Amino acid sequence: MDLELIGLRAPVRRPRPVAPGPFALLSLLVALLPIPNPAAWMGAIVACNVMPWLLGLRARRPGVWRLSAAGLERLAADGSVVETYERDRIEEFSVTADDEVLTIFHRFGSTTAGTLTEMGFDPLTFYMTARRLGITTHVIDGDRSVFDEGDLPSEEDAPRALGRRAEQRLRDQEATLLAVAHEPHPALQSTPATLGNTVTGRRRAVALGILLALLALTMLARIALGGALGLGDRVMGGLWAVVGAVAVLGARRRRLGSAPLTWSITPTELRVRHATVAEWRVRADHVAAVVVGPGTAVDPASGTLTGRHTVVTVFGHRLQVLARLPAQGLDAFQLTHALSERGYQVVTPDQGVRRPSQYGLAGLPDIFARVPGGRLVVDEDGIGWADGAGDVILRMPRDRIGGMELLTVDGHAWLRMYDDDGDEFLAAPLSMLRISRTDLRESARRMRLPITDAEYDAYVNAAFHGSMTRIETALEPSSMIDAEEDTETLPAVQLDVPRRTRVLAYAVTATLCELVAVLGSIWLRGDLGGFWTALSWSAPTGLVLGLAGTWLYDRNRPQLRVSASGISSVTRLGRTEWSVTRQALGGVGIDESEAPRLVVWSPVGRVLRRVSFPPDLGELRRACERHGLPWGPPDAGHAAAPPPEL
Repeated sequence: MDLELIGLRAPVRRPRPVAPGPFALLSLLVALLPIPNPAAWMGAIVACNVMPWLLGLRARRPGVWRLSAAGLERLAADGSVVETYERDRIEEFSVTADDEVLTIFHRFGSTTAGTLTEMGFDPLTFYMTARRLGITTHVIDGDRSVFDEGDLPSEEDAPRALGRRAEQRLRDQEATLLAVAHEPHPALQSTPATLGNTVTGRRRAVALGILLALLALTMLARIALGGALGLGDRVMGGLWAVVGAVAVLGARRRRLGSAPLTWSITPTELRVRHATVAEWRVRADHVAAVVVGPGTAVDPASGTLTGRHTVVTVFGHRLQVLARLPAQGLDAFQLTHALSERGYQVVTPDQGVRRPSQYGLAGLPDIFARVPGGRLVVDEDGIGWADGAGDVILRMPRDRIGGMELLTVDGHAWLRMYDDDGDEFLAAPLSMLRISRTDLRESARRMRLPITDAEYDAYVNAAFHGSMTRIETALEPSSMIDAEEDTETLPAVQLDVPRRTRVLAYAVTATLCELVAVLGSIWLRGDLGGFWTALSWSAPTGLVLGLAGTWLYDRNRPQLRVSASGISSVTRLGRTEWSVTRQALGGVGIDESEAPRLVVWSPVGRVLRRVSFPPDLGELRRACERHGLPWGPPDAGHAAAPPPEL
C-alpha cells in the first residue's frame, strides 16, 4: 500500500527578517558611537535595520518530514534524505499528549525525534498513518518526563500504569472516520457558501506603520543634515531608528497575521484562499470525510509551525490525507454546518462526547435521595423539600433566594437556583424534583419569589404577535383604518452600548492623544522654544483632536434595533447596515465557542451576524422577550416548539 504522510512546511516566497530585534538594538548602539561624518553615521544606522532583510534573502528553504513505508524521514529542500529512521528498525512510536513529543523505541533503546508540531504533523493524522503502516503507536497522557530515568519507580515499587485517555479519544475519532467514510451523505443545499474571517483595521495599521517608518527616516535625515552631532542628537537618532524598525515589523506582522481567509464551499468543490499563504482546491468526489478541530498550521508572520489552531483535515476514501486547510478566525459552528449541509461528512473531536443528562445532580443535597417520595414545594416561607406525607424536611428561606431560572436542557425542563450572593447552588431537572414547570412558575410568581422563564415568555409573546398578524391580515382595508385608531403596535427598541463604555472610549482616546502630545513636546522642544512652550499648544491640540475623533465615530455608531418584525443594525444617522427578518431568525444570544460575542443565528443554527459592539445584554434579552424573538441558540434541525410542560 502506497501510503505516506508529508509534514507541513512554511512557504518561502517572501523574505523574512532574521533577528530584527537584536539588529534594532544594535542600531541604537551604533547611533551612540562617535562617528564624526553625519552621512556615515546615518548610513550605519540604516544598514543595521536593512541587514535582517538581506539575511532573510539568503535563508535556506526549510525541509520537511515524511512518514511512509520506508520509515520516518527528514527531507531537505531538494528532496534528499537528511535523517532517516528505517521501518524495520522501529519497534514502537510513543507520543506524549501534553507536549506532543515523539519517542521512537528500537532494539537498542529509545530516541526523541522532536515534537509533532515542529515536524509538521497532527496527532490524529500521524496516529492513523502510523497504525495503517503497521507501526505500533501509543499516545501517553502527560509530558516527556514520563520516560525520564529519574522519574521511574524503583524495582521494589509496583509498575505505574500509563494513562491513555488521549489515545482513546484518537481511537474514537478513527472509528468515526471509518464509519462515515463510505456512507452516503446527500447535500441539503446546492447554493455555495462563502465564509471568511473578520479583518478590521488591517489597512489602517499597515499605513500607520509605514508612515511612522517614513517619519523616522525623515527625522534621521534631518538630524544628519543638521551638521554637528551632539550626544542628545545621537540619542534622539537612535530612538527614531528603533521606532522605525518597530513600526515596520508591526506593520508587516499586522498585514500577514490578519490576512483575509476565504472559504468557498459547494457540493462539487472546496476552495480555500489565504491571502499570504496559499490557495487550495479539493474536488468533492475525492473527499470521504473532513475533521474540524485543533491542529498544526503555519504562522503567516513568522513562518513557524504552531499548534492549537482550527484546521480542517480532508481525508480521501482510503483515509489518506488530501489537504490540511486553515480555518483560524472562522466560526467552527458555522463552518461545520456549512460543510455538512453541502454533502461533506464532518467529524469533530467532541462529536462522540455526549453530555450526561444528570448534569448538576452531583451538587444536590443528599436529603433529596434519602427522602422517599420527596418533591419540591413552594409556600410563603420559600421553597422546601417535602416527603410523601407533605412534611417539609429541608427549606430554603425566601430571604436567601437570590433568583430562580427555568430553562430547557436536552428537551427537559430544568431549574437553576441562586443564593442572595448570586452563586448557583442548585441545578436539576424538574422530573427529579417532581414538580411541573407550570406549577413551579405559577406558584413562585403567586408567592412573589424571583423566578424567570424566558422561553415561556418569548413563546407567549411570539404566539400573541402571530395571532395579531393573522387578525390584521384578515381585516378588510376599511376595517383596518378603524382598527388603527384603537390598537397600537409595540414600538421598536433601539439599543446602544452602555454609557460607561462610551465614556471610557472618550477617556482612553483623549489619554492616548495627550501621551502623544507629551512625547512630541519632549522630542521637539529644541525647535519649538522649550518643553513647556511646546506642551502649552500640543496638549490642548491633542485633547481637541482626541475628543473630536471619538465624537466623529460616536455620531454614526451602529445600534441594535429590535422589533416584532426582526432585528437590525442601524446607525445613529438612520442608515441600516444589516437586517434579519423574523422568519429568517432562529435565535439571538451569546456564542462562547471561541470568544464570548453576541451573534444572530438562523433557524438551522448558522451564524448570520456577529455584533461587534456590546449592548446591554439584560436590556437586549428583555427586548427580545417583549417582541417574541427567541433568545439563545436554536436547536438545529428541529422546528421551534414551546417549552416543555406548557
